[in-house]
Amino acid sequence: MQRKTAQDFDQELLILFDAYVHGLVDRRGFLEKAQKFAVGGATAVGLLAALSPNFAMGQVVPKDDVRITTRMLDVPSPAGYGSIKGYWAQPAKVDGKLPCILVIHENRGLNPHIEDITRRLALEGYLVLAPDALTPLGGYPGDEDKARTLFAQLDQTKTREDFVAAAGWLQAQPQGNGKLGAVGFCYGGGMAHTLSVRLPNLAAAVPFYGNHPAPEDAVKVKAPLLIHFAGVDERINAAWPAYEAALKAAGARYTAHQYPGTQHGFNNDTTPRFDAPAAKLAWDRTLAFFSQTLRG
Repeated sequence: MQRKTAQDFDQELLILFDAYVHGLVDRRGFLEKAQKFAVGGATAVGLLAALSPNFAMGQVVPKDDVRITTRMLDVPSPAGYGSIKGYWAQPAKVDGKLPCILVIHENRGLNPHIEDITRRLALEGYLVLAPDALTPLGGYPGDEDKARTLFAQLDQTKTREDFVAAAGWLQAQPQGNGKLGAVGFCYGGGMAHTLSVRLPNLAAAVPFYGNHPAPEDAVKVKAPLLIHFAGVDERINAAWPAYEAALKAAGARYTAHQYPGTQHGFNNDTTPRFDAPAAKLAWDRTLAFFSQTLRG
């Protein structure tokens, strides 16, 4: 079956899907508004299915890849929900101490795509932890719609503390070199930004199309930032000029890239919004950035 891309869908439908994914429109509302795009034998339900993730299609590193080792573990989070589960991946053969990267998921919890991202980074020679914010509600449920519903029930004050605790735990691992980076996507991009203002010892942060902190928080940013933006993503991009001005005024180190013509979520290779050339460029830049900031 030929893989569908964003170009196979009307831009208005893609914007509607983005609103649905981020809880601005419920399932019924999406299906009602998507009906006008259901032509040529298509249905609104079929359009939703076509736009939703296909995790098998996007897998790059198999779960049983012998080059890495993985496991689920628990991290204490006394200021958050008490503890948070995380997916751990590291190279099977470790020579010396390795840098650490925290991977932060979208607003659906620790799904198979984020686990795959975690394994990809482990293959690059990092100790990697991907926490699951849905831990207090039973963890990622295996269904994206259920996951979004659960995610909206989280106390974000506690959830932020869970990620802060996970970052601190990871950075303190004895097999690590003490340097910690964070990368996040969508919600996780916003959380990577949050960690950049919360953690003075963070060595690098890479937000992919995430919400920005308040401009007045830019003075707290000590880590260098590599920020990736989709080209067609007004919901996120509108806040960037004010935050960029604040980063400049604070003397923060940052590099920002916008990828023309791409949709929010362009790095996620499990959905039609995936843009292969832009995703490869953004990922190559991310790996080079982490190598520069975390090694040595």
